[in-house]
Parts: sequence; structure tokens; C-alpha cells
Amino acid sequence: MAKRLHPYRAFWLTKRFLKILTGREIWVRKDVQLPNICIGDWHIVPTHLGTAPLIYSLGVGDSIEFDLKSIARYGATVHAFDPTPFAIDFVKQQSLPEKFKLHPWAVGNSDGSLRMSPVVSRKGKKSKVMWTAINASSEGSIEVPVFCLPTIMDKLGHERIDLLKMDIEGFEYRILDNVLQMEHKPSQLLVEFHHRFPEIGQAKTREYLKKLRAAGYKVFAVSAVGREVAFIHDSAVSAAPS
Repeated sequence: MAKRLHPYRAFWLTKRFLKILTGREIWVRKDVQLPNICIGDWHIVPTHLGTAPLIYSLGVGDSIEFDLKSIARYGATVHAFDPTPFAIDFVKQQSLPEKFKLHPWAVGNSDGSLRMSPVVSRKGKKSKVMWTAINASSEGSIEVPVFCLPTIMDKLGHERIDLLKMDIEGFEYRILDNVLQMEHKPSQLLVEFHHRFPEIGQAKTREYLKKLRAAGYKVFAVSAVGREVAFIHDSAVSAAPS
């Protein structure tokens, strides 16, 4: 999940720079300068959202700040996706607007079922909030329904997505394969990359940054940590009013 960076941005920027110097983090350059704002540690370009935008928010965890503020400020409809027990219970405890809709499904690159387990820290502690399908262990795992983006859009009657946000603990690369094949790609794409996972590695993120740029996406913002990257598609920039 994204860290709460705002009060300590200088600290995280310095830490990121040192990690880049020592090869423990990658440098992600911005391709375009656009006025943007930060909501819950995620950057968006409000002038390129359109009217009453449709947002898919993949990975809820313990925060729906971005989702609720997008609804309140821009009249967005947010479809959130998270099948993990913590997220489902967390959302049930919130007072939610009608435009926020939670679906207890995982999102992947195929339809069927998926095994997920809690993320384990370097000290061996299991997270209650963060779950992953990457090399899921059998101990404490759950099996959840999973659907690819085209199936979900068909089920929900959506022809296109205005903004797609992903914080899904290493599964983002498989979903990006779906995005790259979509005829009508999301105008804005917000991704937390998990190349820090040993089984993924930095080369994977570099590969997908290259693929996304080749498909017309441009980086307009990078978080202080350097793992949350915001993209905008060429078609959205050219279509937006000046």
C-alpha cells in the first residue's frame, strides 16, 4: 500500500535518491509536465478527467481516501475491487456514498479462481492488510474469484474506463497486459510497481514502463518513494480543452 508521504516528503525523496545511487531503486523520469494534484498519495490531472469520470480502483486495503475524494470533488463513480477479508470488513464499517461500489473480486489476466496469502515482511511478520497472489503460500491462504478487465467491464456494462488505479502487491504487471490490448485505454493510469519483491525485480518494471510508453502513455508524476507512477494517455491530452 502507498505510504502517507506528505509530512515527510523531503525524507522520502532523499531516501529514494540514495536507493537509486546504490541500485536498490530505479529512476523513473517524467515525460510530460502537466498541472496535477495529489489525493491520498496518488497524482491525477483533474482537467483531463472529463465529466463524471468512471474510476476502477484495484486494491482497497485500509484506505479509500482517493476514492471518496474523487467522488466528492469530481462526481466520479468508483468501482473498487478487493477480495481480501480485511478490505471487505473495512469497507463495511465506512459510511459510503452511492457512487462507491465494492466488488469482492480479484482482477487478473484471466477468469477463474486465485489463491492469495498475506504479505510477509522481512522479519517474518504477516500483514493483515496486504495480500498477494505472487507465490502465495498455502499457510493462511484464501481462494478468491478473479476476472480479467474485459470480463469485468462486460459484467458491469462499461465500454471504457477514465482512470485505472492499481495497488495490488505485484499483480499489476498481468493487468497491464490487458490494458495494453484494450482498444479504448484508460485516460489516466496510476500504478504502484512492486519491483522490490525479489521474485519480480527491477527489470520487470523497466520492461513495462517501456511497453506503456510505446502504447501512448506518458509519465506525468512520480511519488517521493518512486514506486507510485502516474501516466496519461496521448489521446486524453490531445482531446482535453486547452
